[in-house]
Amino acid sequence: MNESPRLSPSAVQASREVRTVISRLRRRILNAAEAEDITLGQASVLTRLSDKQGITASELASAEGVRHQSMTATVASLTALGLVERRPDPDDGRRLLIALTAEGHRRVAEGRQARQEWLARELQEKCTEEERQAVIAAMAVLERLTHD
Repeated sequence: MNESPRLSPSAVQASREVRTVISRLRRRILNAAEAEDITLGQASVLTRLSDKQGITASELASAEGVRHQSMTATVASLTALGLVERRPDPDDGRRLLIALTAEGHRRVAEGRQARQEWLARELQEKCTEEERQAVIAAMAVLERLTHD
């Protein structure tokens, strides 16, 4: 049986703190651009669609980790708001692809801008230059964890 190497107390503490802070920061960033008329789940779908030419509801559901029926309801709501459209798949006329409308693209861009401005403003107002440089250095360390 493969036994894991013993984890150092600092590795365990760093893991806990990184996960906690990233989770809180993610919620704060998302709330900074939250539109009154859409949910965070709907905003997530819009963002996912922003770099696609169109994908199926099943693919969206899988990517978002929800059931197909839930995604169908989300897509219906976004369609009613004029943010997404369904169109025939050019490779398989039996399938429908979901894609952003021009208004959907505009909303995604506005949301990204609002989130970026919120975080930059928070870093400017609440951190010293040295602290901002420490954040930049820490991001380089965390980035290494994303590579195999």
